[in-house]
Amino acid sequence: MTLIQEHSETDTRERILVVAERLFRQIGYQKTTVADIAKELRMSPANVYRFFDSKKSIHEGVARGLMGEVEIEGRRIARSEGPAAPRLRQMMTTINRMNTERYVGDSKMHEMVEIAMQEDWDVCVAHMECIASIIGEVIAQGAASGEFEVPDLQLASLCACTAMMRFFHPQMIAQCATKPGPTIDQMIDFVIAGLSPRTRAN
Repeated sequence: MTLIQEHSETDTRERILVVAERLFRQIGYQKTTVADIAKELRMSPANVYRFFDSKKSIHEGVARGLMGEVEIEGRRIARSEGPAAPRLRQMMTTINRMNTERYVGDSKMHEMVEIAMQEDWDVCVAHMECIASIIGEVIAQGAASGEFEVPDLQLASLCACTAMMRFFHPQMIAQCATKPGPTIDQMIDFVIAGLSPRTRAN
């Protein structure tokens, strides 16, 4: 395959995903068909199937793109300058904000995520593992600088992610919006306190 062909195929895959995301937002994942996507692109359904073997794989591609944007922003914050605790706070509030904007206020996109979570697609699992890894990166930096006291880095990152699930998971963000519980800042305060060095008696 030539370089031009590779670029052309990559461009076509991207165009399919862009149109699919737009249709998922407009009419919903369940109601959108591969034929609808093909019609918008002025190509045949058979041509769409050359790039994606099923509607589910198109859906996975759209979800991967949306989740990838959150991961990119998380990495940017993790690799920025400054103390670990404020960066951890910024990262956690950013993940919450981006997931809320993408999925919770948009019922059609919320439906898409709900289906993905129910089917336990690999892309969702990989995303959760990636977010835990990025959070672990900041915790490790805090441990190295003495900001945090963390005997087990992997356990600390898993505990931090689990504590924030109500504010990270699209379905839980929506379901818990009107339920009693801590604010996101209060939860982050709790996580940071758990990571901070213990005061030792003289």
